[in-house]
Amino acid sequence: MRDRKEARAKAKALVAQMTVEEKASQLKYDAPAIERLGVPAYNWWNEALHGVARAGTATMFPQPVAMASMFDEDTVQKIGDVVSTEARAKYNEAVKHGDHDIYKGLTFWSPNINLFRDPRWGRGQETYSEDPYLTARLGVAYIKGLQGDGEYLKVAACAKHFAVHSGPEALRHEFDAEVSQKDLWETYLPAFEAAVKEGGVESVMGAYNRTLGEPCCGSDLLMRKILRGKWGFEGHYVSDCWAIADFHNHHHITATAPESAALALKMGCDVNCGNTYLHLLQALEAGLITEDDITAAAERLFTTRFLLGEFDENCAYNAIPYETVECPEHLALSEEAERRSVVLLKNDGLLPLNLEKIRTIGVIGPNANDRMALIGNYHGTASRYITVLEGIQDYVGDRARVLYAEGCHLYRDRVEGLAQPGDRLAEAQTVAEHSDVVVLVVGLNENLEGEEMHESNAGGSGDKADLLLPAPQRKLMEVVAGTGKPVVLVNMTGSAMDLRFADAHFSAVVQGWYPGARGGKAIAELLFGAYSPSGKLPVTFYNSADDLPAFTDYAMENRTYRYFKGDVLYPFGFGLTYGRTAVTAASAEKAEGGWRVTASLEHSGAAGGDVVEVYIRDNESKFAVRNHSLCAFKPVSFSGDETETVELFVPDRALEIVDDSGERRVDSRSFTLYVGVSQPDARSCALTGTRPAEIALQL
Repeated sequence: MRDRKEARAKAKALVAQMTVEEKASQLKYDAPAIERLGVPAYNWWNEALHGVARAGTATMFPQPVAMASMFDEDTVQKIGDVVSTEARAKYNEAVKHGDHDIYKGLTFWSPNINLFRDPRWGRGQETYSEDPYLTARLGVAYIKGLQGDGEYLKVAACAKHFAVHSGPEALRHEFDAEVSQKDLWETYLPAFEAAVKEGGVESVMGAYNRTLGEPCCGSDLLMRKILRGKWGFEGHYVSDCWAIADFHNHHHITATAPESAALALKMGCDVNCGNTYLHLLQALEAGLITEDDITAAAERLFTTRFLLGEFDENCAYNAIPYETVECPEHLALSEEAERRSVVLLKNDGLLPLNLEKIRTIGVIGPNANDRMALIGNYHGTASRYITVLEGIQDYVGDRARVLYAEGCHLYRDRVEGLAQPGDRLAEAQTVAEHSDVVVLVVGLNENLEGEEMHESNAGGSGDKADLLLPAPQRKLMEVVAGTGKPVVLVNMTGSAMDLRFADAHFSAVVQGWYPGARGGKAIAELLFGAYSPSGKLPVTFYNSADDLPAFTDYAMENRTYRYFKGDVLYPFGFGLTYGRTAVTAASAEKAEGGWRVTASLEHSGAAGGDVVEVYIRDNESKFAVRNHSLCAFKPVSFSGDETETVELFVPDRALEIVDDSGERRVDSRSFTLYVGVSQPDARSCALTGTRPAEIALQL
């Protein structure tokens, strides 16, 4: 096991030999070499949301929100392990060639465990879920996979963005996220707490915005009182990029760069992603900080570097060869994740498609043959990509004719600049008319939803103005629907969309997410029944953004499945299969630290997987969530018609409420557990045709 005490001692001894100027230089993300001490240059900035990113070739997994659809901690941890293996392989070669550039180090600013509280947030695709429990479980799993359990850290993971951060992107440099103590401790902090206490995450990144009046990279409440104080975090803290400059430029908490640098350092921010820490020596000279403040940060950073085995030639991870990058085993795991991430939202019996009855397949849509629709943001580079069109062509071979039409531009009103608006609609209509079945592939990509950036986004920020697909795609859907041909709609987005038109007019609806480099193969195989879908929605698909509070409102009232009051299109936790799974009976008994739930399952129809979901409702406390909360889940698989008994564990913490002061406690003696393959709400039960089993818990 890793010995932090020993690494800390080595770090203190090394830092003690540095001048104050040398120590201050190490607190930037691009730390220079100190040749007289044998300290190589080190760049702290690296990314690995769903594979090693921005550093050339690597295995590309589904975007995190897609990964979450598996509802599978074990597989997410395996993915983290593969990512860290490839990270080490690439690092070993980079160091061998003297390359210490950005995206080449072992400190990865992943995972993003912010809550996907509003579907308009462009960066929600980087996160796991709108649910704090699911986010916590998958975040911990990914952290453990990344960091490993050996003598050294395999890589250092980073939980971001701490805390209460989920848009709007256009306001993030100046926005104050105001939340109640109840929402703070019930919704926004649990995943971070789990990352620290259970995951042992080595790093935490602060957010751009303020929370309760304090900038998140200079917050006494978040950084000192909660993170290092209440939770006992011992790793290092890093600012989001140029977030410390926001203190004086946008938040106006400070007046100058030296003051901003001093505030961040005093609160415990060790690494500045940006350039504000270039003013640390000025802050020192002005008496705003002490040399001891600089020393403490440097010691924490070198503790991490020693924990990574950077200064040990015998570190076992140094032997990981470059040949592991995109090796067959890693690609196989990616393919498994791609298959299990896709969610079937509607099926009137059209799927799976029967090639014995189909002569011509029309594949239409701007995302049908676009690599951008596969990758999401913060991605690496794959050696091969398979779009939906290519996946269908490969699967079908010469058994049927495949026709293709782009149909429209992703968001502009025409494909060719000199053409009239709608210049590809007639071709799309023609392809549909000449096909036995249509696969219509729509959606977005990282140019339309993501981090603050893009002119093509309606708000220029990376966020969505509403939940509608771009107007050209909506027109395309109308044209295809008008042909009367059976249609499968495949939506490739990183977020929930308004799919009411598709639900009303098309025979089948598939949520493909950003599935990974070869995700088109997985989608094609689902369409033709090579496997049965098993993905479940980690977010709610609302009917319209009009049903939601203002994007800037961080209160949880009427947000997410736990608090929403209205009707939804596709609920959190919902997803169809080609078979039918029902929980026929369930029971619970007290065990150490929680409750052991036993569920009897009955499956009929196609072989494949499903997910058993357990929700809890507090029947008495006025502080309980409005509806119910996920408290356990477990993926299951079936070879065909069969019965199975599974066990799940509900922790005692699931019985606790959070009161208005932010205190957590048990406040009731009566609870109901719902054990099924969906939520217990009326819409989920109607869509799945099953009802969860109920268990009454009395304390």
